Amino acid sequence: MTIQQEAQQIQEYLDIECSENPEEVLERIRAIMPYISRTAYLLAEAKKAYRSKKATEIGGTIVKIAKEQFLSAKAQNALLDSIAEDEAYLVDWLDRLNAAATHQVDALRSILSYEREQLRLTR
Repeated sequence: MTIQQEAQQIQEYLDIECSENPEEVLERIRAIMPYISRTAYLLAEAKKAYRSKKATEIGGTIVKIAKEQFLSAKAQNALLDSIAEDEAYLVDWLDRLNAAATHQVDALRSILSYEREQLRLTR
């Protein structure tokens, strides 16, 4: 499975709306916790691939173009961004997935606390 496919799978799970049923909330927290770790790892891998691509094939191309056409640093950066657009997108996506998973767990914990308090008050 590619990083993109795994990110899509995590995205789809995080997009599912959860009820306030305490059992479902607990199960969802258990399912999301590994996603936080996994998205952090995938983010590091995507950044590594992005930097590697910049350093090798893209870097050489930009240096060659810059020498021949005297591109400014700003133009070189714009060229680099356009060439590595897919890699940069993946890095951004994984960063946001990691944050979304973290925030979702926090929200689920709040729902769980609220439901527990409601149960305590009704007794």
